[in-house]
Amino acid sequence: MKTFERYPRQFWLVFAGYIINRTSGGLIWPFMTIYMRQQLNVPLTTVALLLSIQSVAGLISTSIIGVAMDIFGRKGIIIVGLVGTSLVLIAMHSAYTLETWAILIALYGIFIPIFNVGGNAVIADIVDEDKRDGAYALIRMAQNVGVAIGPAIGGFLIVASYGLTYYITAAVNITLAVLIIFFLAETLPARKREDVAHKSSGGYAKLLQDRPFLVFCGAYILLEMVITLVFILLPIYAKENFGIPENQYGFIVMINAVMVVLFQYLVTRVTQRYRRMPILVIGAAVYALGIFSIALGRSFETFALSMVIVTAGELIAAPTSLALVAGIAPPDMRARYLGVFGLTWTIASGVAPVIGGVLSDNIAPAAIWYGGAVMGLAAAAGFYALMRSNMMEEKIKRDEEMTMITVNQESLS
Repeated sequence: MKTFERYPRQFWLVFAGYIINRTSGGLIWPFMTIYMRQQLNVPLTTVALLLSIQSVAGLISTSIIGVAMDIFGRKGIIIVGLVGTSLVLIAMHSAYTLETWAILIALYGIFIPIFNVGGNAVIADIVDEDKRDGAYALIRMAQNVGVAIGPAIGGFLIVASYGLTYYITAAVNITLAVLIIFFLAETLPARKREDVAHKSSGGYAKLLQDRPFLVFCGAYILLEMVITLVFILLPIYAKENFGIPENQYGFIVMINAVMVVLFQYLVTRVTQRYRRMPILVIGAAVYALGIFSIALGRSFETFALSMVIVTAGELIAAPTSLALVAGIAPPDMRARYLGVFGLTWTIASGVAPVIGGVLSDNIAPAAIWYGGAVMGLAAAAGFYALMRSNMMEEKIKRDEEMTMITVNQESLS
């Protein structure tokens, strides 16, 4: 009850929205690479290149979304993203050529980041700085309730019918859009919208001069590449090399989700007592250990254990990083900072599968996981370098002081 009262009503609406959104996405995304490979009958590297198209489209989309949300608000753009995603999913069911998939996967890449950028911006708008670590931990729990439910159901639905699964996913997204239309209030006030529009002519110029933030994002891309390899290529690796079918793999994904739901808030209550950069170093090292262990696995049980280790790293690093970015972002550029940080996943999901596909096709399937371990250790090294230089810690302190000045000025006006 105390946790519920700690956050405003709109936060809990966004919390529910993430459950719905991730459940619908979980019906499809763990199995999309398998579906594309079956539909097109192409090498794994070609499938990975299609995912790179999605990432490039997401990169372009997010760069526009951040500015648009800082000027026009969050709500309307979120609705457009949900409806657009639904239409693309319906079209994917009837796609049988490489050219068609290239177009649809690009559109999917445009629409899919919108809900996440908007939801994170809404939370930054309505939740106080000292409560954001816990708020983003709860949001991760909501996301993973969806991830737990979605793949488990999706694995069985897809065995019965891929088409039915795509239509159900589209319908769930439309339902969420309707709920947002009627129940979510715009969190960017009209007066602030006008002020931001006046200040936003430079777009991302100020952000691109923020060296500590950009270095941080570079290191986090490496970390996201690890989790991308696990979720994108492990289903194919497990099925083609060890005969683990989609419905069993759905339960491996479910392990990740259940762990986040059960332990994320508790872990964050511990990690938020410490400086954020050392916590990220530890999280990245655990990620590296988890993906390395996949190369040693041969069965459902061993892959499940690897997922437990990877998820432990995720519990440590994910909410810590998101709260850090929300805290250092200037109030008039929150959507842009969160959007650029969201691009770490977009870039990783485009680059990592291609690297993994090349390693698999040209060296050995297990080389995917050795490469992933190197990425995780490189991310840990990047966070450690930032910690040693104090670049990020000084920026956090400086930006928190500037945010307090801005808030005080707004309250006086």
